[in-house]
Amino acid sequence: MSLLPAIIRETGNPDAVDAAVIWLHGLGADGSDFLPIIPELGLPADLSVRFIFPNAPRIPVTINQGLRMPAWYDIREMSIDRKVDEEQLRQSAAEVHKFIDAQVADGIPSDRILLAGFSQGGAVVLEAGLSCKQKLGGILSLSSYFPTVESVSLSEVNRDIPVRVCHGSADPVVPESLGKKAVSDLERLGYTVQYSSYLMQHAVCPQEIMDIAQWFKIRLA
Repeated sequence: MSLLPAIIRETGNPDAVDAAVIWLHGLGADGSDFLPIIPELGLPADLSVRFIFPNAPRIPVTINQGLRMPAWYDIREMSIDRKVDEEQLRQSAAEVHKFIDAQVADGIPSDRILLAGFSQGGAVVLEAGLSCKQKLGGILSLSSYFPTVESVSLSEVNRDIPVRVCHGSADPVVPESLGKKAVSDLERLGYTVQYSSYLMQHAVCPQEIMDIAQWFKIRLA
């Protein structure tokens, strides 16, 4: 099974890793983007977690004059609901499924695997998590949206998956209205969603990191 290139870091005892977080970056970034967040989470020493930060392939992005850059899918139009290449997004979700399969094959229970993603990455992990045939521990979507709400193939095994959505109230790139719409769409599909808004732009902030850390601890306790 061929996996996308990824940066991997482990916390706690590397010989006792029993949980994983697969974390996707945003448009134009790479797997190193969220590396600095690991020590900021302040996870307890007895929580041994494998953090996996895949690198998106470099593809032409229409809204950026067709320039090639790391992207999980093409964004064709910056409309309020975003016109995206759903086929490419689903292919990226399939790549996430490969990482899940690899972790399960390595002995990590699927329900101790969390998916996290920022911006484009958040859209992909929503698609990947809700359609995954293996029961997962949760989905974390940061400063993102849900472009495949009408086309996602929902997996019954993850119908009760915990979903955490965080967004900046002053986000000029992905307006908070899109984050709130993702929440309402998820709730319409029957999911329970925990939502938090922060006074920030298209970024992460200290309070958000604290909340993410708490969510990780609860999900992986």
